Amino acid sequence: MVGAAVAVGLGQLGLSVAVIEARRPQAFDVEQPLDVRVSAISVASAQLLSRLGVMDELLTYRHVPYTGLETWEMEGCMTQFTAEQVSEPLLGYFFENRLIQLCLWQQIDALKNVTLLCPAKVTKFTRVTASNDNGHAIEVLLDDGTILGASLLVGADGAHSQVRQWAGIGITGWDYAQSAMLINIETQTPQQSVTWQQFTPQGPRSLLPLPGNHASLVWYDSAAKIKQLMQLSDLQLAEQIKTHFPKRLDPNFSVQAKGSFGLTRRHAQQYYQENLVILGDAAHTINPLAGQGVNIGFKDVDVLITQIASAIGNGEVWWDDAVLKRYQDARYLDNQLMMSAMDMFYAGFSNDLLPLKLLRNGALKLANLDSPLKQKVLRYALGLN
Repeated sequence: MVGAAVAVGLGQLGLSVAVIEARRPQAFDVEQPLDVRVSAISVASAQLLSRLGVMDELLTYRHVPYTGLETWEMEGCMTQFTAEQVSEPLLGYFFENRLIQLCLWQQIDALKNVTLLCPAKVTKFTRVTASNDNGHAIEVLLDDGTILGASLLVGADGAHSQVRQWAGIGITGWDYAQSAMLINIETQTPQQSVTWQQFTPQGPRSLLPLPGNHASLVWYDSAAKIKQLMQLSDLQLAEQIKTHFPKRLDPNFSVQAKGSFGLTRRHAQQYYQENLVILGDAAHTINPLAGQGVNIGFKDVDVLITQIASAIGNGEVWWDDAVLKRYQDARYLDNQLMMSAMDMFYAGFSNDLLPLKLLRNGALKLANLDSPLKQKVLRYALGLN
């Protein structure tokens, strides 16, 4: 999603862009089952997708706008966020990841100066001496023998980024002692507009609304527990969900699909080198506690496009280190802040000591009071500050 978005944005600036991808997103069919890979798209991310010209098309596909977010551990100590608190019509949307990617690809297809190379894989990167004619400084060799010359190599190739590793950019981080399980269910409850999350010592239990009588459950637990749950039949898994999820979950549901992934934190030590930049999961992976992963990736996209557009408008060499440094300066500390905030929540609710439990639940109750601070926190989470 992030790679496709930056390709659209740079293409709209008139630059010649090549997108290298292993596979195309699947065409949409209303009969297709809902995918387990779902993202909460913030207001700021939706605004970016609108500027890229894809939001109107995306809204014709299945999605859920949500207006509320609730989180709690003990009954009576709930924090509720609503769109009204920040004078917005909604907090964001839930979309299947592949539908976001599909709409971005449709926009790429409409841009004559953006070339899709798919299916294709990179065999080799090489730094070359840039000629005065084209400024190419990096060559990319593909598995079919094609050689591409680039003034700027953009690595938006995921947490195990080939670009980042080739560039020798180090990372800091750790594996959390947990995994997350994604479970799509069909319920008798009509489409909901509130997403909720209950904290437990084993990890959060979350519900994300999906279109119609559907929802996505997110079950955080130890890697061993999630591995065990993945081996259960759908009926057996449903019984485990009824035992371990809060009672507000409609008990009349059936499991439709499931998947799982390990939780890791990774942060690149820098976001750029000469003629090279990384963004999205290639630059940072975050605890998915509040669904911020793709949203901070889209923030990267927005800032990178803005900085390059400004450089072009001011007659600068748009791939110069000074331009890329401005992108890094605008994003590095902001990403670090969001990652650290998620880690504080994760650590704060992972301990079952009674004094700490009372303290954090008191904090949740206090946080539920309407205040300028609460509004500021919510606006920051939505990408509006």
